[in-house]
Amino acid sequence: MVVPRYVASVDPREAPAHEVDAVVIGAGIAGLYAALKLAAWGKVAVLYKGAPEDSNTFAAQGGIAAAVGLDDSPDLHAQDTLAAGAGLNEPEAVRTLVEEAPSVIRDLIEQGASFDRSDGEYALTREAAHSRRRILHSGGDATGKGIASALLRQVGRHPNITLWEQTMVVDLLTVGGRCVGAVAVQEDGRETVWHVFVGAATILATGGAGQLFARTTNPAGATGDGIALAYRAGAEVRDLEFVQFHPTAYAGEGAPAFLLSEALRGEGAVLRNRDGHRFLENHPQRELAPRDVVARAIAKELNQGEESRVYLDMTHRPAEWLRDRFPNIYDFLLGQGVDMARHWIPVAPAAHYMMGGVVTDLDGRTTIPGLFAVGETASTGVQGANRLASNSLIEGAVFARRAAERARQEGFRRRRSLSLKGPEVADEGFPSSVRSLPDPRVPGAIESFRRELQRLMMKEVGVFRSGDSIARALSGLGRWLPSLVYPVRNRAEAEWVNLLTTAFLVVEAAQLRKESRGAHYRHDFPETNDTEWRAHLVFSRDRGAYIREVDR
Repeated sequence: MVVPRYVASVDPREAPAHEVDAVVIGAGIAGLYAALKLAAWGKVAVLYKGAPEDSNTFAAQGGIAAAVGLDDSPDLHAQDTLAAGAGLNEPEAVRTLVEEAPSVIRDLIEQGASFDRSDGEYALTREAAHSRRRILHSGGDATGKGIASALLRQVGRHPNITLWEQTMVVDLLTVGGRCVGAVAVQEDGRETVWHVFVGAATILATGGAGQLFARTTNPAGATGDGIALAYRAGAEVRDLEFVQFHPTAYAGEGAPAFLLSEALRGEGAVLRNRDGHRFLENHPQRELAPRDVVARAIAKELNQGEESRVYLDMTHRPAEWLRDRFPNIYDFLLGQGVDMARHWIPVAPAAHYMMGGVVTDLDGRTTIPGLFAVGETASTGVQGANRLASNSLIEGAVFARRAAERARQEGFRRRRSLSLKGPEVADEGFPSSVRSLPDPRVPGAIESFRRELQRLMMKEVGVFRSGDSIARALSGLGRWLPSLVYPVRNRAEAEWVNLLTTAFLVVEAAQLRKESRGAHYRHDFPETNDTEWRAHLVFSRDRGAYIREVDR
């Protein structure tokens, strides 16, 4: 798939420019935490295309992992992370995560976050594939909301941080091979205004790409923006075939795919088919097996026939305990007519987390100088082929802090030497003029395309894949190429470009990886092949696809 380098319907040299020291794109835990650290040294603009409550962080229920228990250690946390990652984790990245996680937890508490306690100690819980209780939680099952709310309070009162709500980045700006900022469109009602943000450091923290699939726990804005932006700018992306499907999203008829936290299984919930059979009973880890294992087991049960159902059974706990430990889940289910103390809960897998992303080093640096990536949009090497439960929030925070420190060390306050109007930008490929656009475009067309793409991806490259299904996905995606009309004029059009770009990369990666590993399972290559495929699949705009060995 060939996409123009710049797709915005504005010449960045002519749009209003805002000069700051750092541009942060995204307002989840990674973006907010990076902004706070950066603001200690200079002016920061935080751009996000919706409201802060729209982030994956706000939706995160189960918790945040760190080895803070008396019977735990960073070594044990590392062992569990590596085991879940199925051979594709980068050991140095994992070591960085587990060793720095406890200090990040302490710092988050200093920033105002609070975690549930019992008898004066952290009320730690256990989730799938963890060997210890090491999951801290807040508000029972509102951990992400608790952390993000605390960070937002700090960000909102910081004099060096400016928040730009309803502002979507459409292009990253590069001059002489260095990222110098971003072009963004701000939509407020019917008014659309273009802005250019220029800074010495640009931090991508845009989250994941769950909206590629018809069933997802992600918010509507999770459209693969960071991956598509970085790819168009020339950065490397990798491991995009590894999309984690959370095993237990609510599957009531006509209801959203509401996440039912893994902590439920950590507290004893079991999975049953429609006959009441506990179909994971013979697995060594039972319901606490890695997410990819549980998701496939559920999907296999659901594929038995139209009447097949899978349920999560939490009826061994009394209602009072459930209301206290899982208040949001309990209330949601009551609203759906399900009393989880008395009824089994219908569940099915849903797209949840992208293990791959923009390639970074241990300090968040991408392959483009001046451009950093943190959180789910980054590929640090921590997650491997399958993310360990509750490692997402802590990864975002650990590497956001490291990226902010590296940005400072690399001449953070060089923005005053940056310009988009000098002779050095003559060959950067900025649009010298914006061609006329068809007006109006067909109303509702993008929304229709988006729903069709989601159904295609869910059916052909979901929990199970094969060479035939991948070929059907590529053929289907190709039919939408004529729908990409450049330049884009608004958020909806920009999201469609990003979705289709990211979808092609995911499907092409799935086609190339001829094995099964972690979250990538192919019926025609059901075995893991370490000899040929214990390696990352990397894509870049200039070089195409290539293989890079995992550090061992």
